[in-house]
Amino acid sequence: MPMVADILRHYPGANIDWVVEEGYTSLVRLNPGVRNVIPFALRRWRKSLLSKQTRTEMRAFYAALRKEPYDVVFDTQGLFKTGVVMGMARLTDGGKRVGLANSTEGSGYEAISRIFHTMSVPVGRHTHAVLRGRLMAAAVFGYAINEAADFKLQTPLVQPAWLPNQPYAVFFHGTARAAKQWMPAHWVQLANLLSTHGMLILLPWGSESERQAAQRLAEQMPKAQVLPKMPLMEAVTLAQRAALVVGVDTGLTHIAAAFNRPTIELYCDSPRWKTQGDWCDNIINLGDLGQPPSIAEVEAAVTTLLGPSAKQSACAL
Repeated sequence: MPMVADILRHYPGANIDWVVEEGYTSLVRLNPGVRNVIPFALRRWRKSLLSKQTRTEMRAFYAALRKEPYDVVFDTQGLFKTGVVMGMARLTDGGKRVGLANSTEGSGYEAISRIFHTMSVPVGRHTHAVLRGRLMAAAVFGYAINEAADFKLQTPLVQPAWLPNQPYAVFFHGTARAAKQWMPAHWVQLANLLSTHGMLILLPWGSESERQAAQRLAEQMPKAQVLPKMPLMEAVTLAQRAALVVGVDTGLTHIAAAFNRPTIELYCDSPRWKTQGDWCDNIINLGDLGQPPSIAEVEAAVTTLLGPSAKQSACAL
């Protein structure tokens, strides 16, 4: 999304279309700089490749992708499957297919993706995930990156029935990899601190094991509520409306940071340089690979973010 903002800043008349896995179309549609969202359903299609419905949907996707020619087609992931999709798109005369020339440390980059490129852009081994795409666009269009990342996300229109009227903190405590989780006792101690601010704690979850973990946490916390299972846009609304977000290295934590909400990102077993929110003073990043943040560090960050009201308006929301 900052890539979209950069391009439109330098070329306000640009038309930008986005191919995205179907489950995330609603998120991309929150960006007003995207003209057309083209859903891609590979995760679902590969389970039923021989069915008539799947073949019909795949033909419709191919037609949508080739409806008009593009001057530039970007593959920002560097995977064989995304390279194939890039190769399907139709180009104008002199158009370019642009991708990554190399991997960043720990990425899933596949070198074979370069066979689909007409231009490959090199990046440093420790290039931030957001900056990586921005550098690709800057290399193609010939501008310098001088501004902080801007996600240009609009406010979701959904209004879940469970959404509180009072200020609340969200704990994004769940993640698929156990090593990336923060100690349950720390979450409880943090909730005790936030209770002194009169703040309700909301605990979302994405799997049965996470629901059970949320329930165990809530039983030890004052003013804590385990939320119902929710679709993506309700989860995005949860992050966007929060007075404070504390979360491990997971997608919804990063979405809160993209909205410039007061956010504390906890890195317990993943490299901080790769995804940390570094575009706004409302975001505090703690911990690193194999170095979980201490409760004292997180409590200090809470004091910083919930202190003077001027801090709350450090970035446009």
